Amino acid sequence: MIAAAPSSPAFDGPDLDGPAFDRPVLTERLAGSDHPVDYLLAETRDGLYVPYALRTPAGDGPHPFVLVAYGNGGGGLAWLRDRSHRFRHVTDVLLEAGYACGWARYRTEVELGYEHGGPLKVEGRQGMELMNRAPLEYEDEVAILRHVGAQASVDAERLFHLGVSHAGEMLLKLLSQYDGLLRAGVAAEPASHELLTLSLDGEPTVASVDGLRDIESLEMRSVEHARSRVTDPEEVSRRLDGVDVPVLVLGRDEDELQGIFRLTYELLAEKRDDVEWRSWSHPVHGYIYPECDADGVPVVDEVQREALEVIIDFLDRHR
Repeated sequence: MIAAAPSSPAFDGPDLDGPAFDRPVLTERLAGSDHPVDYLLAETRDGLYVPYALRTPAGDGPHPFVLVAYGNGGGGLAWLRDRSHRFRHVTDVLLEAGYACGWARYRTEVELGYEHGGPLKVEGRQGMELMNRAPLEYEDEVAILRHVGAQASVDAERLFHLGVSHAGEMLLKLLSQYDGLLRAGVAAEPASHELLTLSLDGEPTVASVDGLRDIESLEMRSVEHARSRVTDPEEVSRRLDGVDVPVLVLGRDEDELQGIFRLTYELLAEKRDDVEWRSWSHPVHGYIYPECDADGVPVVDEVQREALEVIIDFLDRHR
C-alpha cells in the first residue's frame, strides 16, 4: 500500500527565470526508509511532460544518478508511485552504494516506431517547431536524463541507465541515436527484437491483429534461431555503432527470449570490448527488481541479491 504523502511544496506558478518544474510536484515517505522520494516533471521534446522519481543518498552531492525503468510505457504518475513504493528495494541498494536514483515513466511504445521513424529531426516552422515524427518513449528518457542532470543534487557527467525487458531495448535505442548522455548502462532481459531487425513472420506463437503484432507468447530460446531472424545485418551494425558506453547485458536462463538476450550481447561484444554478460536461473521476469510484501518489506532471494551486487560492481567500475 502506498504511504500517505505529506503536503506537496507550494507551487505559485512557473518561474519565468528558470525551468517551470525544477522543483518536486510531490514528495512521499517510503515505509522502512529514511530517504523520501520526490516526483518531478520533465519537459519532453514536443512540449509535454513526463514524471520521474528521484531519491538522493546521504552526504554532499552532486551524486551519480541511475535511471530505473521497466517494460512498456503508460500509467503516468499512479504507475510511478506504485513502482517507487512496491519495488523500492532496487533504489535502496543504489542509495546505499551512493547513487541518486529513481523510477521513470514514459509514453507507450509505438509498434515499429523506431524501425519506421528513423532519427528525430526538428526544424523551425512559423516561429515554432516541426518534427519529422512524434518523439518515442526512449526520447522521454532523454528528456528525463537532461532534466535530472540539471538538479543540484545530481552529477550530470555521471548518468546511468538500468532497464528491464522493453526498457532494456530502450537503452540501446537511446544509445543508437543520442550520444554523450550516459556513462554506462545495464540492459536486463532486453527484448531487442525491433532493434535487431528480427523478422517474426512465420513464428508460430506470433499473430497480427489490425496491424499490431501480438508477441506475448514469442519464443526464441536459441541464439542461433534469433540470429537467423536478423533481416538487415548492416542496419543492425550501424545502430550498434552508436553504443558509445560500456553495457552489461543480463539474461535469464529459462526465459522464452533468452536467445534474443544473448544475441544482443554477442552483437554488442563484436563492437566493444567493455560489454559484459551474466545470466541466472530465476522464475521471475524482471528478477533484479525484488517486490515488497504487504508490510512494505522487500522479499529478496540469493539470486536477486547476487545480481544486484553484480550491477553495483559494474556501475562502480564506470562511475
